[in-house]
Amino acid sequence: QKLLEKYHYPYVSIDHIKMGLIRSGQTELTPCSDDSALTEYLWPIVREMIKTAIENNQNMIVEGCYIPYDWEQSFAPEYLKEIKYACLVMSERYIRAHFADIKKFAGVIEKRLDDSDCTMESVLQDNAEVLRECKKYGVNYVLIDERYPEDVEQFIV
Repeated sequence: QKLLEKYHYPYVSIDHIKMGLIRSGQTELTPCSDDSALTEYLWPIVREMIKTAIENNQNMIVEGCYIPYDWEQSFAPEYLKEIKYACLVMSERYIRAHFADIKKFAGVIEKRLDDSDCTMESVLQDNAEVLRECKKYGVNYVLIDERYPEDVEQFIV
């Protein structure tokens, strides 16, 4: 949101794309489908949107969790030099200290009718998995530990 406000770049939420495709009947997947199945389905669409923006010298902010950790393999070098990427990961300490806020903002992009699966344990597990995958693939990540950073841009490479 801060990047959008600062640069006035178009913003794409992968969750919005996901829900548009699901609600329009373009896929059998559901909001509760496995993240890997959703990533496999959504990434080719998002990847080509990114390429199109780059080819047309357009800026775009893409937000969402359905980007594979090996995303760089999807782009030739001329595209990679135009892309800045960061994965936001919360530490266990941050999650434990701020879980009420995390739960409160969990549906900001995509309103969830049932957030019973958003438990402290599930958030801890999800973030631990994201951190493992970021390290495994050498993905640029921002570890949110004590407080949410005011300027995420400084971490994006």
